[in-house]
Amino acid sequence: MKKAKKSLGQNFLIDKNILKKIVSTTIIKNKLILEIGPGTGNLTSYILNKNPKEVVVIEKDDELAINLKNKFDEKLIIINDDVLNIDETNLIEEKLIVFGNLPYNISTEVISKWIINLGNNFWFESLVLMFQKEVANRIIAKFNTSSYGRLSIICNWKLNIKKICDIKPDSFFPKPKIESSLLFFYPKKNFIRIEDPNNLEKITRIFFNQRRKMLKKPYNQLFNGDQKVLKKLNIDLNLRPQNLNFDTYYKLALEYEKLGS
Repeated sequence: MKKAKKSLGQNFLIDKNILKKIVSTTIIKNKLILEIGPGTGNLTSYILNKNPKEVVVIEKDDELAINLKNKFDEKLIIINDDVLNIDETNLIEEKLIVFGNLPYNISTEVISKWIINLGNNFWFESLVLMFQKEVANRIIAKFNTSSYGRLSIICNWKLNIKKICDIKPDSFFPKPKIESSLLFFYPKKNFIRIEDPNNLEKITRIFFNQRRKMLKKPYNQLFNGDQKVLKKLNIDLNLRPQNLNFDTYYKLALEYEKLGS
């Protein structure tokens, strides 16, 4: 087996039971599939066995990309590039099902980029993604918990998220030091329409920069102490950032946009 590159955050999934579980998460037959970081092609083989319409893979490692071409020949469209450089919205005109064992060093950056860049028309049907367990816990966290924060708020804005399972280190080669979790994402039919998603990113960044402090300082920084917004959204400035639920942050982003209009 090819030696993994630590700089690329490579850990290859080798557990057949987990591989089977991943491809049984959603219907693959006759669907367009995008796989991020296929590595040695272990999951790719299981995906192809489910008879998809087409499979596109994005692999940054030059040597692995060549190996995938040799292994699968014409069965794949291989993009040899960094996923962060790819405009996923223009990859294929039809909606994709995305599978990914995201490198842990860029996983939060990738999922945040995808969500911030999402229009109202989703480019994917669903996402089946693996994360470091600690990151997954932050993604699925509810308000009033210690893991709740910017990542939870951004990910839950337009997506329903379901945890499929945890994955032990010995399911990978080389064995990582931490556990992983598999998450399933699919679009919400109804969500609060924020004109510029960067406003949500800005608001959550400012509020959670000092997550142990009360809301008064970040609120005043953004809204200059505007009492109308406080009353409208029923916000108590003596609370801390993790005490406000998802919708309050989405509504704060809407109110912030009104300041600039």
